[in-house]
Amino acid sequence: LAHVPDLNGFVRGLSRLLKEDGLIVVEVPYVTDMIDNCEFDTVYHEHLSYFSLTALDALFSRNGLTVQKVERLPIHGGTLRIYAGHGGERDESVVRLLDRERASGVSDIDFYKTFGARVERLRADLVALLNELKSQGKRIAAYGASAKGSTLLNYCGVGRETLDYVVDRSTVKQGLYTPGTHLEIYGPEKLLADAPDHVLLLTWNFASEILEQQSEYRKRGGRFIVPVPFVKVV
Repeated sequence: LAHVPDLNGFVRGLSRLLKEDGLIVVEVPYVTDMIDNCEFDTVYHEHLSYFSLTALDALFSRNGLTVQKVERLPIHGGTLRIYAGHGGERDESVVRLLDRERASGVSDIDFYKTFGARVERLRADLVALLNELKSQGKRIAAYGASAKGSTLLNYCGVGRETLDYVVDRSTVKQGLYTPGTHLEIYGPEKLLADAPDHVLLLTWNFASEILEQQSEYRKRGGRFIVPVPFVKVV
């Protein structure tokens, strides 16, 4: 749904196609988590919308569908999964989250005003850390040739002057280069073979999984830089 330019037309089409007793399940990035956790790098060209439940409820209601249930999921930095159908009752999950959003002010511009300033501070902190490490003669690589990684690197102006290369598990990406920053992409095994001092974790949304996968690299003294929601070294 986040990729659709004509939201009303699309949801109206869902309403027409759905049986009277049918159920449609939609999963989207959650704008509240994006704002709260400074997840600016999840903003990229194919994502045309970032939704609150308040916005989804209005969108589906005006096109003949009722949001009956909602779940919050941690994937991709925070996701909403809604269940909608023709009529039916909203369950407590919908009522609770709508109330919470109303209290936090997601429909007011003030909720979003400080986001840009917080992103600028994060960029300054990350660039300062990377520059300090380079001044100490440290070698730095990156993990994750992802869309969000490209957003982060290009926004922060971090490229080949700072990072030696990027690793990614996807064999489709290996041997290619990152957009804009032109860093060569290798398989993750290069971290053990090459032993850079630090690795900038661009796919921070899978931090737990990747840190576990790279336990041997970390045992040998390698450190990861996690940039979101704030810059930290682990």
